[in-house]
Amino acid sequence: MLRRAILGYGAAGVGAVALMLFVGWWQVDGPEPVGQRPVALTEMDFRLTDHEGNAVGPETLIGRPTMAFFGFTYCPDVCPTTLSDISGWLDDLGDEADEMNVVFITVDPERDTVETMAEYVGYFHPGIRGWTGPEEQIARVADGFRATYVRVPMESGDYTMNHTASVFLFAASGRFVTMIDYHEPREFAVPKIRRALAEEMEGAT
Repeated sequence: MLRRAILGYGAAGVGAVALMLFVGWWQVDGPEPVGQRPVALTEMDFRLTDHEGNAVGPETLIGRPTMAFFGFTYCPDVCPTTLSDISGWLDDLGDEADEMNVVFITVDPERDTVETMAEYVGYFHPGIRGWTGPEEQIARVADGFRATYVRVPMESGDYTMNHTASVFLFAASGRFVTMIDYHEPREFAVPKIRRALAEEMEGAT
């Protein structure tokens, strides 16, 4: 199984990513359209469970900058690639990474149980938390983030998930800051994260 083959921060190669794009098993959404800006975390209302079995919600994220990504553990390439990228960004941040919430929110709760999420996020940076929960709650959090996802049947009788592939950044206050696009170069991504961290520091002065 592909998701069990991930070792450390390794991700599938560029050639595999190109192949998945060609066959259309997943989609990468571009920048959020006008009018679809995520709402503040303080305006959201959802209840999920993290990979350690703890109840979580938007209030869990208030007080520290937040980096959030939607995906699923059976994702062939986009999710492991992005989580590997996030792991690299957190490494670049060093001790500053401890000042952030980093959450991976499943869009496939049917297969992504608490135990499955715990195993999966264990392959990446230890600061990444996995969140799952009932379908209706996943829909609520995705709506607040203005993230999209859809179940896509496959010829084998199985299914995959198309979903927003950008990373969301929020300030410690819960205000939406910006997004990091899929495959955005590290030299652009890390300064965006530092911007969210800087807003935290400014708010504390």
